[in-house]
Amino acid sequence: MTVTAVAKTGERRPADGPGTLPAPAPAPKRPSWAARLTRGLSSGVVQAVLIIVGLIWITPLAGLFLSSLRTERDNAGSGWWTALTRPGQLSLDNYTALLADTGITQAFWNTVLISVPATTLVVVLAALAAYAFAWLEFPGRDSLFLVVVALLVVPVQVGLLPVAKLFGQLGLFGTIPGVVLFHVAYGLPFAIFLLRNYFAEIPREMLEAARMDGGSEWRIFAQLILPVGRPALASLAIFQFLWVWNDMLVALLFADSASQPLTVALQSQIRQFGSNIDVLAPGAFLSLVVPVAVFFAFQRHFVQGVMAGSVK
Repeated sequence: MTVTAVAKTGERRPADGPGTLPAPAPAPKRPSWAARLTRGLSSGVVQAVLIIVGLIWITPLAGLFLSSLRTERDNAGSGWWTALTRPGQLSLDNYTALLADTGITQAFWNTVLISVPATTLVVVLAALAAYAFAWLEFPGRDSLFLVVVALLVVPVQVGLLPVAKLFGQLGLFGTIPGVVLFHVAYGLPFAIFLLRNYFAEIPREMLEAARMDGGSEWRIFAQLILPVGRPALASLAIFQFLWVWNDMLVALLFADSASQPLTVALQSQIRQFGSNIDVLAPGAFLSLVVPVAVFFAFQRHFVQGVMAGSVK
């Protein structure tokens, strides 16, 4: 028999030495829910189901693309799926006519001139404000942040008429800068809320070490906060760009015929007694290509932003 030692808790356990029973192995660490979900999705049955769901989801997009390549007579006489067996129906005549329409091309560039500044300004201003709310001490910081959070519940429709009257007095009504300012104003509350919560999760030790090394707040923000917060910034940029690019309500009210985006221009192409599919289908697909390209360009950062905090 081995000599036992008394622990501080009063329990008796075998003393260290020859013949001592080995300590029990620690319990295996339970994998996180993200790891279990990843292993579950790697099974063949789940992958087959996801492929089927993906094909179902992409079917309307394929139908829109094939319809944009068919003539109005073909679209009126049969469904888009008939082009799979009769590829002779497909041509680029609709896109050629669409790009020859100066109104549509101008509306496309108007959409770019609205979406890019509105997205850039929201990301930059929200990042600066979020850093201040997360790591800078100033009077009324928490109260002001609560005001920003409260603005999240204000619907866009509430501010349409008052802002339209204000823009009319300032000479911004019916202009691209007016549409951009409206999108920036209503995009900032959610953007600040999202980035502030992400920046607040950055370890305080990193910022204290940077300050001890003599880094200014601007340098810390540019060289530490922005690189670490890249996933959240990319996710915000994608959401903001998609919202502004696909917007029709704000543009329909605040933009005139010279500054209207593609969504309003396509809506005005609807004929009184016809669907005008030969213009709407290629125009809708053209307006869809740019958001899809932006999403795939930032896909890796978007996934990192969605999964941030799920795996330690």
